[in-house]
Parts: sequence; structure tokens; C-alpha cells
Amino acid sequence: MAAKTPSFITEIPLKTTSKDMAILAARLEAGRQLYNAVLSEGLTRLELVRNSNLYNQAKLVSKTNKKERATAFQKAREAYRFSDYYLQSFANTTAIASVWIKLNLDAQTIQKIATRAFKTLERLIYGKAKKARFKQKGQFASLEGKTNKQGIRWTGYSVEWLGLKLSGIIDSNDPVLLHGLNSRIKYVRLVRRIINQKTYWYAQLVCEGLAYQKPKNVIGDGIVGVDLGVSTVAIVGDNQTIWQPFAEELTSKQKKIRRLQRKMDRQRRANNPDNFNPNGTVKKGVKRWHTSKRYQKTANKKREIDRKQAGHRKSLHGQLVNQTLALGKTVKTEKINVKAWQQIYGKSIGFKAPSSFQSELVRKAESAGGTVLKFSTRKTALSQTCLCGNRQKKSLSQRVHDCSECGLRMQRDIFSAYLSRYVDPKTETLSIPSARNGWLGMEQSLLDGWRSGSNQSARTATSSKSPINNGSELMSSNPIAREESEPVRANETCVASWNLMSLGMG
Repeated sequence: MAAKTPSFITEIPLKTTSKDMAILAARLEAGRQLYNAVLSEGLTRLELVRNSNLYNQAKLVSKTNKKERATAFQKAREAYRFSDYYLQSFANTTAIASVWIKLNLDAQTIQKIATRAFKTLERLIYGKAKKARFKQKGQFASLEGKTNKQGIRWTGYSVEWLGLKLSGIIDSNDPVLLHGLNSRIKYVRLVRRIINQKTYWYAQLVCEGLAYQKPKNVIGDGIVGVDLGVSTVAIVGDNQTIWQPFAEELTSKQKKIRRLQRKMDRQRRANNPDNFNPNGTVKKGVKRWHTSKRYQKTANKKREIDRKQAGHRKSLHGQLVNQTLALGKTVKTEKINVKAWQQIYGKSIGFKAPSSFQSELVRKAESAGGTVLKFSTRKTALSQTCLCGNRQKKSLSQRVHDCSECGLRMQRDIFSAYLSRYVDPKTETLSIPSARNGWLGMEQSLLDGWRSGSNQSARTATSSKSPINNGSELMSSNPIAREESEPVRANETCVASWNLMSLGMG
């Protein structure tokens, strides 16, 4: 097996004629049909494996004996030819039998489609997905090869594939693009995107090495504590504190999306009255859905807004990740149960995607030679812990840490991010003495971050309010702005109390 090396993607737009797009659309359709055929065969084989005696015997093997248990499951899979290799063989046989699929796809692309279907089944096996979904028309939007030597390959400044040659649109002044072109290309992926109901094609070059590092995105060497919430995020470095709303700019599109969703539901009900019960619920069983041109037009509008929102979200996440890594590449944060958040804050989690932000943070930190260390929220209980050792439970509505024992006052998220810097991820324990020693040197930075975040939220709320509203209405309607509550006086109180405590504690 070849050694794994780091990879990054360089995306290049392609020049395509109407004839080129017709050929590519046919090849995508061939790939979609082959994917569905392989997925169907894989589901059949998986069901046979799960109903076999070998599989039931493998489940009886103790989980502590991991090697023997894995070997037993492997034998059950091999008995019914359920593996990536066997599905690749099935895909190749199916493509040859179809003739049309074999004319539109090369051998390496066929194998990667089979691997793609097998990875979908693996998610089903390990409980990461509840069901495997077949691709409908328009849902299969990419094809890729295995190497840059055969099949889909990048040669010079264009993509070549089965007699088709597509030139790339290359900006010679773009350092990101030039860095990718000068790196070794592992394989090439073709991607179709529909933007404003127009089709565009891109070549994604999967290159060996690390992505280009822009000069403005400097990577720090310190330790960073991050407290990520549904509505806000707090980031504490050695000399700077960031506290701001999390992806707040995305909320402006939600009202428009909801209106389009309601309109689509009305149109679908009008076009398919027989598919609904008298109480308005959808009938069970197999149904045939009819879509009108107006419904399709509404769906295209919503799809375009979703596409823009996804791009904007990715940009906001990237900016926040760069701000975090500028403070340090060793990041400490709590393990977040996003599924639990989804049950409570479903819509917010859906369009803000905190899990996507975490994945991007891990990827970029590792690419920069750093690491993201996660620890349990239950064992550390940072939001309940004070520097004096006192633990006090807080409701979710209580956003300011105000210790009843020592009088320490700080914004709750900022304080949790500060404490996370002093957590040992291996033992998942908080070192209160270390956190207490570093407090006096960082208190002003934390207060500045609190004040800056409060002012930023106040400006955001002001822009969304009517000009006739006065400042008192703003403060009463904005929970983050209300939290500021005289930070200067709080600073004097904290410094005085903690100077006395530090003297008493030596």
C-alpha cells in the first residue's frame, strides 16, 4: 500500500462549449446510473451478510478481543463478496454489459464510482447514516479518476478525458493557483455547478503537499482556548481575546428561505392532492409526485439562495479559523455534542453548521503543524468553575460568570475559553492553580474582548433596528449588549479582589 501524503485541492474553471457540456452531462448520467446499480448490489450483499450465521457468530465475540472480532466480521463479508474490491469488479462487469456506460466512462472512473458507493455503505454499517439514498437526476455532480496518468488527467493547462479536451481559465497572477499547478497532481476531479440556472464546469486538482499559505494569514505559536456556542464564540489567546456572534450574518436569508419553502409546499399540495390525507399529512407508501413549471422555478430560487448561503458560511468559517490560528496553533476546546444541539436548536445548527467550523479548524491546524485538543464538558465543567475552586451551576440564560464566593465577574463564554487553556486533554482535568497564576496578566485582555464583543453586537442590532428606536430599546432587546454592564467597574473590582487573593495564597 502506498504511503499517505498530505493533499490539497486547486480548483480551476473550465472553458466549455454547448457540445462539451452535452458530452459531460451524458457521462455524469452514466456515472449516476452505475452508482445506483452498485449501491443496490451492495445493499443486497450487506443484507445477506447481516443475516448470515458467520455475522451472528462474529457479534458474539467479546469487544475486548478486537483483533479476533474484526477477523470474524471480515470472514462474514468475504463469504458474500462484500468489499470495495468486489464492488469494483461488479461495477466493471455492469459497465461492460451496458456498453453505453463503458463508452462514456473509463476503467479508473468506474472503479472510483464503486468505491464511492462502498463508502456510502460503510457509513451505514458504522451507524453514521440511517439509510443509503440513491442519486436522482441532477444529484450526481462529480466524477474523478485514480491517477493523473490515465482516464481524467490534467496535461499542461487543460483536462483531457476520452477524446475530450477542456482548457482551464488560469490567472497567471494568482499565487494560490500557481502553487497548485507547480505541485504534483495525484488525480483530477470534474465538478458541475449550477449558478443562476447556468451550468459551469470546474477541474479540481488534488495535489500533493500543503496548501498555499497567504502572507496575511500568519500562524501563531501560543495556546488558544475556544468556547463555541450556538450564538456566540469566544477565542482566548496569549495576548488577545475575541468574542463575537457566530455566523450572525447568515440569519438575514432565513426569512426568505422560509417563505420559499412555504410556497413550494403549497404548490406541491396543489399539484399532488391525491398524495395527502384529509388532515394534511403525507400518505404512506410509494407515490408519484408531479411538479409544475412554477414549482420548479420556486425550487431553483431556493436552490440558488442555499448555494449562496453555503458559500458565505464557508467564507465566515474560514475567516474565523484564520483568526483563531493567528493566536496559536495549539487549540483546546470542549467536545461538542452537535446532535444534542440539533434537538434543541435545529434551525440554527442547520444554517450555522458549528460542526463544519470545527472540522475546518482541525484541518487547517493540522496542516499548519498544530493540533486541536478536545476534552469532556462533564469532567471539566468549565462554565460552573471559578478560579477560587467554587463550583456553581448556571442556567443557560445566565451569560455572566459572577462568583458568589470571591466576587470574580467575567463573561461566561470568555471565562470558559480562558479556563480551557489550562485543561490537560489526556487526563481531562483543569489545573486551577495554573489558571489562577495566569489570570492577572490576562484579565485586561479578557475585559477588552468582552467590551469589544458587546459593542460589535450593539452595532449589529442598531443596523437591524428602525432609526426611531432609542438606545434603551436596543439594550433591552439585545442580550449580548446587556451583558456589558459597566466593564470598567467590574475590572476594578476584579483586580482589587484578586490582588488580595493572590497575596493570601502566596
